[in-house]
Amino acid sequence: MITRLDWGGPPDILRTLCANLNPQLYDITLFVGPTQHPSAKTKEFLRVFGQKVIVIPELKRNIRPISDFAAFLRLYFLFLRNKFDIVHTHTAKAGFLGRLAAFCARCPCIIHTPHGHNFYGYFGPIFSKMLIIAERIAACFTDAVTVFTELEKNDFIAFKIIKSEKLRLIYQGLELARYNQCNADKAKARKLFDIAADEKVVGLLARIEPIKGLDYFIEAARKVIDDVPGVKFIIVGEGSLRKQLEERIAALGLAQRFIFTGWREDIPEIISMLDILVLPSLNEAVGIVLIEAQAMGVPVVATQVGGIPEIVKDGQTGILVLPRDAQRLAKAMSELLTDEQKRLRMSETAANWMRGRFQPQDMVNNISALYQELSGR
Repeated sequence: MITRLDWGGPPDILRTLCANLNPQLYDITLFVGPTQHPSAKTKEFLRVFGQKVIVIPELKRNIRPISDFAAFLRLYFLFLRNKFDIVHTHTAKAGFLGRLAAFCARCPCIIHTPHGHNFYGYFGPIFSKMLIIAERIAACFTDAVTVFTELEKNDFIAFKIIKSEKLRLIYQGLELARYNQCNADKAKARKLFDIAADEKVVGLLARIEPIKGLDYFIEAARKVIDDVPGVKFIIVGEGSLRKQLEERIAALGLAQRFIFTGWREDIPEIISMLDILVLPSLNEAVGIVLIEAQAMGVPVVATQVGGIPEIVKDGQTGILVLPRDAQRLAKAMSELLTDEQKRLRMSETAANWMRGRFQPQDMVNNISALYQELSGR
């Protein structure tokens, strides 16, 4: 169960699980809320999965008490009718409502994967405290929580959410072959966005939301433009801040230096034409795009938050800076853009660092083993 299958990491991980778990062991039903921006692969998956997908119209990402209660009731009766052996929830909203409904319907095995790092950084202190309390309540009827990083695991323990023996560190499985083996025509990709062959390109691929730190990215870009002639910035994604950022860039007279693409399916092709990829998040559980870029040998500049230090080797595969520090972010970008030898060394190290990691089948096997252990218990 997941809140939505929009563009991003959690839907890809869930799709990988559903598509690769042994059908002789598992008869899977997928519960999902309304989805507005599914990727092409997700659309194909939903077409093939067909009647095994049940859409819960009331299940929305934002808190809406009436809709949330309606979603809970719908889930409760569906769980009661189908008598599932295992309920595995993904993401925060689906995680709370799904686990509560599964507990009330007496489902024997309940597992949760948060796909996020929400205890601090995302919300104000009052809402963060409420979220922690909600997670503690849900943990009372949760058999296991799977996390993707040591940081997530340590935070669940530090905030006294759940007992350590119920936490399982299972690294996410990503379809990196698509990135490792990408033979994109860089010149063609650049031409598509009107980028000259001799121009440097800095990319940011993320939801255009406050938590991703785009305000600091814009401020840092202003400084980089003064230091590095002929550089362009491409922002791939959608979100609530897009119009505001476009207006700010125009007011600064930098509209010719920035490209907003919206949602894109050709992510490997876009990453292939970048000189560096930047992720200035204020908080981040993992930062899957950093894994994808490194797999393609693209050096990264990112903030030292969340699980990012676990997947980016600072000074070797990229440069990590403190969040909300536009000055250091700009310095790191300028350093890589002007030092070609350093970029090449990081490119090779990054590709080698990612080789063999985050294999989809490893994740599927570990999740399956957890299912077998808990259902057997």
